[in-house]
Amino acid sequence: MAKIVFLDEYSLGGYDLSAISSLGEYVGYDRTTPEQVVERCKGATVVISNKVYISRETMQQLPELKMIAISATGMNNVDLEAAAELGIVVKNVSGYSTDSVAEATLGSALALLRNSVYYDRYFKNGSYAATSDIFHFGRPISLLKGKNWGIIGLGTIGHRVAHLATAFGCNIAYSSTSGVAREEQYPHKKLTELLQWADVVSIHSPLNAKTAGLIGKAELETMKLTAIIINVARGGIIDEAALADALNKEIIAGAALDVFSSEPLPASPLYDLNDPDSLLASPHTAWAADEAVKILIEGVAENIKNFLLSLRQ
Repeated sequence: MAKIVFLDEYSLGGYDLSAISSLGEYVGYDRTTPEQVVERCKGATVVISNKVYISRETMQQLPELKMIAISATGMNNVDLEAAAELGIVVKNVSGYSTDSVAEATLGSALALLRNSVYYDRYFKNGSYAATSDIFHFGRPISLLKGKNWGIIGLGTIGHRVAHLATAFGCNIAYSSTSGVAREEQYPHKKLTELLQWADVVSIHSPLNAKTAGLIGKAELETMKLTAIIINVARGGIIDEAALADALNKEIIAGAALDVFSSEPLPASPLYDLNDPDSLLASPHTAWAADEAVKILIEGVAENIKNFLLSLRQ
Protein backbone atom coordinates (compact mmCIF):
# COMPACT_ATOMS: atom_id res chain seq x y z
CA MET A 1 0.00 0.00 0.00
CA ALA A 2 1.40 3.38 -1.04
CA LYS A 3 2.35 5.83 1.67
CA ILE A 4 0.67 9.23 1.25
CA VAL A 5 1.85 12.25 3.24
CA PHE A 6 -0.03 15.56 3.44
CA LEU A 7 2.27 18.32 4.67
CA ASP A 8 -0.21 21.13 5.41
CA GLU A 9 -3.73 19.88 6.09
CA TYR A 10 -4.69 23.17 7.75
CA SER A 11 -4.70 24.78 4.30
CA LEU A 12 -7.95 22.93 3.54
CA GLY A 13 -9.73 24.29 6.58
CA GLY A 14 -10.43 21.11 8.52
CA TYR A 15 -12.64 19.54 5.87
CA ASP A 16 -13.17 15.77 5.60
CA LEU A 17 -10.13 14.27 3.86
CA SER A 18 -11.32 10.67 3.81
CA ALA A 19 -11.46 10.69 0.00
CA ILE A 20 -7.67 11.13 0.12
CA SER A 21 -6.74 9.23 3.26
CA SER A 22 -8.56 6.09 2.07
CA LEU A 23 -6.22 5.74 -0.91
CA GLY A 24 -3.20 4.41 0.97
CA GLU A 25 -1.18 4.47 4.17
CA TYR A 26 -1.99 8.05 5.05
CA VAL A 27 -0.14 10.45 7.34
CA GLY A 28 -1.34 14.02 7.67
CA TYR A 29 0.34 17.00 9.32
CA ASP A 30 -1.41 20.22 10.23
CA ARG A 31 1.64 22.31 9.32
CA THR A 32 5.19 21.50 8.24
CA THR A 33 8.27 23.71 8.49
CA PRO A 34 10.99 23.58 5.81
CA GLU A 35 13.26 21.72 8.21
CA GLN A 36 10.67 18.99 8.74
CA VAL A 37 9.87 18.20 5.10
CA VAL A 38 12.46 15.51 4.36
CA GLU A 39 11.96 13.58 7.59
CA ARG A 40 8.18 13.59 7.26
CA CYS A 41 8.23 12.52 3.62
CA LYS A 42 10.59 9.57 4.04
CA GLY A 43 9.13 6.44 2.47
CA ALA A 44 6.27 8.31 0.84
CA THR A 45 5.15 7.48 -2.69
CA VAL A 46 2.87 10.52 -2.81
CA VAL A 47 3.35 13.87 -1.06
CA ILE A 48 0.55 16.41 -0.92
CA SER A 49 1.35 20.08 -0.44
CA ASN A 50 -0.59 23.29 -0.74
CA LYS A 51 2.09 25.84 0.09
CA VAL A 52 5.01 23.89 1.60
CA TYR A 53 7.95 24.24 -0.81
CA ILE A 54 9.47 21.05 -2.19
CA SER A 55 12.93 21.74 -3.57
CA ARG A 56 15.35 19.80 -5.74
CA GLU A 57 17.43 18.99 -2.66
CA THR A 58 14.35 17.63 -0.89
CA MET A 59 13.36 15.44 -3.82
CA GLN A 60 16.88 14.07 -4.17
CA GLN A 61 16.66 12.80 -0.59
CA LEU A 62 13.37 10.98 -1.22
CA PRO A 63 14.10 8.08 -3.60
CA GLU A 64 10.66 6.52 -3.11
CA LEU A 65 8.79 9.70 -4.00
CA LYS A 66 6.91 9.26 -7.28
CA MET A 67 4.22 11.95 -7.17
CA ILE A 68 3.63 15.40 -5.72
CA ALA A 69 -0.05 16.30 -5.52
CA ILE A 70 -0.59 20.03 -5.20
CA SER A 71 -3.78 20.88 -3.33
CA ALA A 72 -4.13 24.13 -5.29
CA THR A 73 -3.83 25.47 -8.82
CA GLY A 74 -0.54 27.32 -8.48
CA MET A 75 2.56 25.14 -8.85
CA ASN A 76 5.25 27.56 -7.65
CA ASN A 77 5.76 25.57 -4.44
CA VAL A 78 7.54 22.80 -6.37
CA ASP A 79 10.78 22.87 -8.35
CA LEU A 80 9.11 21.62 -11.52
CA GLU A 81 12.32 21.33 -13.51
CA ALA A 82 13.87 19.11 -10.86
CA ALA A 83 10.72 17.00 -10.60
CA ALA A 84 10.76 16.37 -14.35
CA GLU A 85 14.45 15.43 -14.30
CA LEU A 86 13.87 13.02 -11.41
CA GLY A 87 10.79 11.44 -12.97
CA ILE A 88 8.43 12.70 -10.27
CA VAL A 89 4.90 13.42 -11.49
CA VAL A 90 3.41 16.74 -10.33
CA LYS A 91 -0.36 17.25 -10.49
CA ASN A 92 -2.38 20.29 -9.49
CA VAL A 93 -6.14 20.93 -9.50
CA SER A 94 -7.53 23.65 -11.73
CA GLY A 95 -10.94 25.25 -11.99
CA TYR A 96 -12.20 24.37 -8.52
CA SER A 97 -12.29 27.98 -7.30
CA THR A 98 -13.51 29.83 -10.40
CA ASP A 99 -16.98 30.61 -9.08
CA SER A 100 -15.74 31.27 -5.54
CA VAL A 101 -13.15 33.83 -6.65
CA ALA A 102 -15.50 35.43 -9.15
CA GLU A 103 -18.25 35.83 -6.57
CA ALA A 104 -15.74 37.21 -4.06
CA THR A 105 -14.71 39.77 -6.68
CA LEU A 106 -18.28 40.91 -7.25
CA GLY A 107 -18.94 40.92 -3.51
CA SER A 108 -15.90 43.13 -2.93
CA ALA A 109 -17.05 45.63 -5.54
CA LEU A 110 -20.54 45.78 -4.06
CA ALA A 111 -19.22 46.13 -0.51
CA LEU A 112 -16.89 49.00 -1.48
CA LEU A 113 -19.43 50.84 -3.62
CA ARG A 114 -22.11 50.56 -0.93
CA ASN A 115 -19.70 51.13 1.98
CA SER A 116 -21.20 48.06 3.61
CA VAL A 117 -18.54 47.69 6.32
CA TYR A 118 -19.03 51.27 7.47
CA TYR A 119 -22.81 50.99 7.69
CA ASP A 120 -22.62 47.61 9.43
CA ARG A 121 -20.29 49.12 12.04
CA TYR A 122 -22.54 52.19 12.41
CA PHE A 123 -25.39 49.87 13.37
CA LYS A 124 -23.43 47.52 15.62
CA ASN A 125 -21.47 50.13 17.58
CA GLY A 126 -24.66 51.75 18.84
CA SER A 127 -24.54 54.88 16.67
CA TYR A 128 -27.87 54.10 15.00
CA ALA A 129 -29.60 53.38 18.31
CA ALA A 130 -28.30 56.66 19.71
CA THR A 131 -29.87 58.88 17.05
CA SER A 132 -33.41 59.92 16.27
CA ASP A 133 -32.69 59.89 12.53
CA ILE A 134 -34.17 57.07 10.45
CA PHE A 135 -31.53 57.56 7.75
CA HIS A 136 -27.78 58.04 7.90
CA PHE A 137 -25.65 59.31 5.03
CA GLY A 138 -22.18 59.02 6.50
CA ARG A 139 -20.58 57.64 3.36
CA PRO A 140 -21.63 57.60 -0.30
CA ILE A 141 -23.49 54.64 -1.76
CA SER A 142 -23.08 53.94 -5.48
CA LEU A 143 -24.65 51.51 -7.93
CA LEU A 144 -22.65 48.87 -9.75
CA LYS A 145 -25.07 49.15 -12.67
CA GLY A 146 -23.66 51.26 -15.47
CA LYS A 147 -20.08 51.16 -14.22
CA ASN A 148 -17.13 50.51 -16.53
CA TRP A 149 -15.45 47.32 -15.31
CA GLY A 150 -11.88 46.71 -16.44
CA ILE A 151 -10.45 43.21 -16.16
CA ILE A 152 -6.71 42.61 -16.07
CA GLY A 153 -6.19 39.02 -17.20
CA LEU A 154 -9.17 37.56 -19.05
CA GLY A 155 -8.65 33.89 -18.23
CA THR A 156 -11.21 31.49 -16.79
CA ILE A 157 -11.86 33.56 -13.67
CA GLY A 158 -11.72 36.82 -15.60
CA HIS A 159 -14.37 35.53 -17.99
CA ARG A 160 -16.59 34.49 -15.10
CA VAL A 161 -16.23 37.92 -13.49
CA ALA A 162 -17.10 39.55 -16.82
CA HIS A 163 -20.23 37.39 -17.06
CA LEU A 164 -21.37 38.28 -13.54
CA ALA A 165 -20.55 41.98 -13.89
CA THR A 166 -22.46 42.09 -17.17
CA ALA A 167 -25.50 40.69 -15.36
CA PHE A 168 -25.25 43.67 -12.99
CA GLY A 169 -25.31 46.05 -15.95
CA CYS A 170 -21.59 46.85 -16.22
CA ASN A 171 -19.67 47.70 -19.37
CA ILE A 172 -16.71 45.32 -19.75
CA ALA A 173 -13.27 45.72 -21.26
CA TYR A 174 -10.04 43.88 -20.59
CA SER A 175 -6.28 44.20 -20.80
CA SER A 176 -3.99 41.29 -21.64
CA THR A 177 -0.99 40.87 -19.36
CA SER A 178 0.76 38.75 -21.98
CA GLY A 179 0.53 41.52 -24.55
CA VAL A 180 -1.50 39.32 -26.89
CA ALA A 181 -5.04 40.54 -27.53
CA ARG A 182 -7.23 37.58 -28.49
CA GLU A 183 -10.55 37.79 -30.28
CA GLU A 184 -13.01 38.12 -27.40
CA GLN A 185 -16.58 39.29 -26.92
CA TYR A 186 -15.19 42.16 -24.86
CA PRO A 187 -13.03 44.99 -26.21
CA HIS A 188 -9.32 44.98 -25.45
CA LYS A 189 -7.63 48.10 -24.12
CA LYS A 190 -4.00 48.79 -23.35
CA LEU A 191 -3.42 48.93 -19.61
CA THR A 192 -3.16 52.72 -19.35
CA GLU A 193 -6.32 53.16 -21.41
CA LEU A 194 -8.15 50.57 -19.33
CA LEU A 195 -7.18 52.25 -16.06
CA GLN A 196 -8.31 55.66 -17.33
CA TRP A 197 -11.65 54.22 -18.49
CA ALA A 198 -12.63 51.91 -15.65
CA ASP A 199 -14.70 52.60 -12.55
CA VAL A 200 -13.86 49.13 -11.24
CA VAL A 201 -10.60 47.31 -11.98
CA SER A 202 -10.16 43.66 -11.03
CA ILE A 203 -7.00 41.62 -11.40
CA HIS A 204 -7.09 37.93 -12.41
CA SER A 205 -3.61 37.25 -13.78
CA PRO A 206 -0.70 35.12 -12.57
CA LEU A 207 2.32 36.65 -10.87
CA ASN A 208 5.24 36.54 -13.28
CA ALA A 209 7.96 38.75 -14.72
CA LYS A 210 5.38 40.76 -16.69
CA THR A 211 2.90 41.29 -13.86
CA ALA A 212 5.15 41.83 -10.82
CA GLY A 213 4.62 45.45 -9.78
CA LEU A 214 2.23 45.94 -12.69
CA ILE A 215 0.13 48.43 -10.73
CA GLY A 216 2.29 51.05 -9.09
CA LYS A 217 2.23 54.78 -8.38
CA ALA A 218 1.97 55.87 -12.02
CA GLU A 219 -0.80 53.40 -12.83
CA LEU A 220 -2.85 54.33 -9.75
CA GLU A 221 -2.55 58.01 -10.60
CA THR A 222 -3.99 57.20 -14.01
CA MET A 223 -7.23 55.93 -12.49
CA LYS A 224 -10.35 57.95 -11.75
CA LEU A 225 -10.68 59.54 -8.31
CA THR A 226 -13.90 57.55 -7.87
CA ALA A 227 -12.45 54.22 -9.06
CA ILE A 228 -11.83 51.08 -7.02
CA ILE A 229 -9.32 48.29 -7.62
CA ILE A 230 -9.62 44.64 -6.60
CA ASN A 231 -6.83 42.07 -6.44
CA VAL A 232 -7.86 38.44 -5.90
CA ALA A 233 -5.04 37.04 -8.06
CA ARG A 234 -1.57 37.19 -6.52
CA GLY A 235 0.16 39.58 -4.15
CA GLY A 236 2.99 41.51 -5.73
CA ILE A 237 0.97 42.59 -8.75
CA ILE A 238 -0.02 45.77 -6.90
CA ASP A 239 2.68 47.82 -5.17
CA GLU A 240 1.18 47.88 -1.67
CA ALA A 241 3.06 50.97 -0.50
CA ALA A 242 1.93 52.86 -3.61
CA LEU A 243 -1.63 51.67 -3.03
CA ALA A 244 -1.62 52.83 0.59
CA ASP A 245 -0.32 56.23 -0.52
CA ALA A 246 -2.99 56.47 -3.23
CA LEU A 247 -5.74 55.66 -0.72
CA ASN A 248 -4.37 58.15 1.82
CA LYS A 249 -4.19 60.89 -0.81
CA GLU A 250 -7.64 59.93 -2.21
CA ILE A 251 -6.14 59.34 -5.64
CA ILE A 252 -8.56 56.42 -5.91
CA ALA A 253 -11.70 55.77 -3.88
CA GLY A 254 -11.04 52.27 -2.61
CA ALA A 255 -9.39 48.91 -2.92
CA ALA A 256 -10.08 45.28 -2.05
CA LEU A 257 -7.22 42.86 -1.48
CA ASP A 258 -7.37 39.13 -0.84
CA VAL A 259 -3.70 38.49 -1.63
CA PHE A 260 -0.51 40.16 -0.47
CA SER A 261 3.18 40.39 -1.30
CA SER A 262 3.91 38.38 1.84
CA GLU A 263 1.35 36.08 3.42
CA PRO A 264 0.65 36.64 6.23
CA LEU A 265 1.42 40.33 5.71
CA PRO A 266 3.82 41.81 8.31
CA ALA A 267 4.05 45.52 9.12
CA SER A 268 2.57 47.46 6.22
CA PRO A 269 1.18 50.95 5.56
CA LEU A 270 -2.06 49.19 4.65
CA TYR A 271 -2.64 48.64 8.38
CA ASP A 272 -2.51 52.36 9.14
CA LEU A 273 -4.59 54.11 6.49
CA ASN A 274 -6.09 57.55 7.08
CA ASP A 275 -9.44 56.04 6.14
CA PRO A 276 -9.52 52.31 7.00
CA ASP A 277 -12.88 51.94 5.24
CA SER A 278 -11.21 52.68 1.90
CA LEU A 279 -9.67 49.20 2.05
CA LEU A 280 -11.54 45.91 2.19
CA ALA A 281 -9.12 43.09 3.03
CA SER A 282 -9.38 39.34 3.56
CA PRO A 283 -6.71 36.70 4.39
CA HIS A 284 -6.50 34.85 1.04
CA THR A 285 -10.01 33.41 1.32
CA ALA A 286 -11.59 34.38 -2.02
CA TRP A 287 -11.08 30.80 -3.25
CA ALA A 288 -12.35 29.09 -0.10
CA ALA A 289 -16.10 28.74 -0.49
CA ASP A 290 -17.31 25.50 1.10
CA GLU A 291 -18.22 24.05 -2.27
CA ALA A 292 -14.86 24.98 -3.80
CA VAL A 293 -12.85 23.31 -1.04
CA LYS A 294 -14.83 20.10 -1.46
CA ILE A 295 -14.24 20.13 -5.22
CA LEU A 296 -10.51 20.68 -4.55
CA ILE A 297 -10.34 17.68 -2.20
CA GLU A 298 -12.11 15.52 -4.78
CA GLY A 299 -9.65 16.73 -7.42
CA VAL A 300 -6.62 15.87 -5.30
CA ALA A 301 -8.08 12.43 -4.56
CA GLU A 302 -8.78 11.81 -8.24
CA ASN A 303 -5.24 12.81 -9.23
CA ILE A 304 -3.73 10.44 -6.68
CA LYS A 305 -6.11 7.61 -7.53
CA ASN A 306 -5.34 7.84 -11.25
CA PHE A 307 -1.60 7.96 -10.57
CA LEU A 308 -1.65 4.92 -8.30
CA LEU A 309 -3.67 3.04 -10.90
CA SER A 310 -1.05 3.89 -13.53
CA LEU A 311 1.67 2.38 -11.33
CA ARG A 312 -0.17 -0.95 -11.31
CA GLN A 313 -0.49 -1.10 -15.10
